[in-house]
Amino acid sequence: MIYIISACLAGFNTRYDGENSFHEVFEELVRKGEAIPFCPEQAGGLPTPRMPSEIIGKDGFEVIEGKARVLTRDGKDVTEKFLKGAREALKLANLTGAEAAILKSKSPSCGCKNIYDGNFCGVLKEGLGVTAAYLKSHGIQVIDSDDYLQRHH
Repeated sequence: MIYIISACLAGFNTRYDGENSFHEVFEELVRKGEAIPFCPEQAGGLPTPRMPSEIIGKDGFEVIEGKARVLTRDGKDVTEKFLKGAREALKLANLTGAEAAILKSKSPSCGCKNIYDGNFCGVLKEGLGVTAAYLKSHGIQVIDSDDYLQRHH
């Protein structure tokens, strides 16, 4: 199976803070040609580093439906950039035949289980990020990176 994988997991410095979330398990998937690294936030046009963003509303499904927004810590609306990145991720999945995506835990784009609650206080709530919700709604299996590590490490 081919996966799309959050680029930060494979060591690319694509996180909001300009850093990565490297783990050798994910690097090995890319090295073996089993995973394709991709950052939806960069593909959506956001710079790196960038101001942290959180979903204001329930989760990524509400963002897709137009019922929630993605805002930066200083209040800038970046919803359209997050939606564009999600569409680009689906395009990559379709182009490569990827049936699943391993996505960075807690990210407002990639979170598959929990995301930050929108108050920028480090509090998590249940829900999916924008790209995770978009991929899932189009039949792509989404796998939380922390869950993947627990099962494969």
